[in-house]
Amino acid sequence: MHVVIIGGGAAGCIAAGAAARDGHTVTVIERNARPARKVMITGKGRCNLTNNCTIEEFIAHVPENGRFLYSALTAFSPADTMALFEELGVPLKTERGNRVFPCSDKAVDIVDGLTTYARSGGARFVQGRVTALELRDGRCVGVRTEEGQSIQADAVVIATGGCSYPGTGSTGDGYTLAQQAGHTIIPPRPSLVALECSDPFCPDMQGLSLKNCALQVKDNRTNKVIYSGLGEMLFTHFGMSGPLVLSASAHMRDMQPGRYTLWINWKPGLTPEQLDARLLRDFAERANLDIGNALGKLLPRLLIPVMLRMTEINPHKKCNAITKQERLRLAAGIQAMPVQVSDFRPLAEAIVTAGGVSIKEVDARTMASRLTKGLYFAGEVLNVDAYTGGFNLQIAFSTGMAAGSHIE
Repeated sequence: MHVVIIGGGAAGCIAAGAAARDGHTVTVIERNARPARKVMITGKGRCNLTNNCTIEEFIAHVPENGRFLYSALTAFSPADTMALFEELGVPLKTERGNRVFPCSDKAVDIVDGLTTYARSGGARFVQGRVTALELRDGRCVGVRTEEGQSIQADAVVIATGGCSYPGTGSTGDGYTLAQQAGHTIIPPRPSLVALECSDPFCPDMQGLSLKNCALQVKDNRTNKVIYSGLGEMLFTHFGMSGPLVLSASAHMRDMQPGRYTLWINWKPGLTPEQLDARLLRDFAERANLDIGNALGKLLPRLLIPVMLRMTEINPHKKCNAITKQERLRLAAGIQAMPVQVSDFRPLAEAIVTAGGVSIKEVDARTMASRLTKGLYFAGEVLNVDAYTGGFNLQIAFSTGMAAGSHIE
């Protein structure tokens, strides 16, 4: 059969390699001169390609529609992904949180592995953009390109990605193509994205990077904590970013100004009693100093005036004049500092697009359309997204393998 893969990213390359190894003639139509551009920038250029965990653990890291992935992950698991890249000559290593990276710390090695897998199976890459599906009698029989060229096919796999990082070619074309075949599109929204915050002190702390801080996210509508984590964050001119914040964003659905509050614990390693003892000791050692000048060993410089304003303590008050109530108020602010979320950053800045082709209209085992014969989906175009840690690329690999292996 002649199979056309639309999109030469992680999902498209795996689908192409799998289909070619089953004896099909495979053409990959990719917008960019080089395939898998988005893979090149993942993991800050290191490429966290999967997570070395069990299938059940994996699904627990998919906040929506995780069970849909069970068959695909069973057929092509994280362990299978690791074995494949090792066979392709890309040695891997597992780091904190079971994150898997190439030993070289170079994403280009993963990109080269993907393209090698596709091309060595016999897949052919063509640069171009598909603007329409060709449909006949309930079946997809080909595609039409931007230049007006008609390419006939026995099967078509849409692996175009979402619409985050549009500079890499993910511009939402797959949604338009899927709709042509009658599919429902769950409105795309950002996931794994920085957060805009309404508090005026965020710009005051722009550039402040936090390590080993704790973060909780509270849904003010339900009064429940929906996320807790420990790690790195960053204050920016618009609000907050960094790995912990990106992970937290995946738990926030139906964003509305004021719905979510971030609670930062600057000293999660200390109990309240230990922090109070630390403050007592610091104040005793710096008894005649203004409190605004006495907290430098405990808190980052940019945070001190903000924290004193929030806890209503005069920065010029001497340490030996600080009352017990003020000290306890300060300690409470250090271990539970609220930051109000107003919105996600734009979708174009998100690492992953949530939303996409409704999984109700896709066969979970084969990734085949339930509406149109000869049409398959793989990767981020589907309404499945996960937390950080290599899970989203593994979704691309597993769904790509499922689609490419079940062409009929």
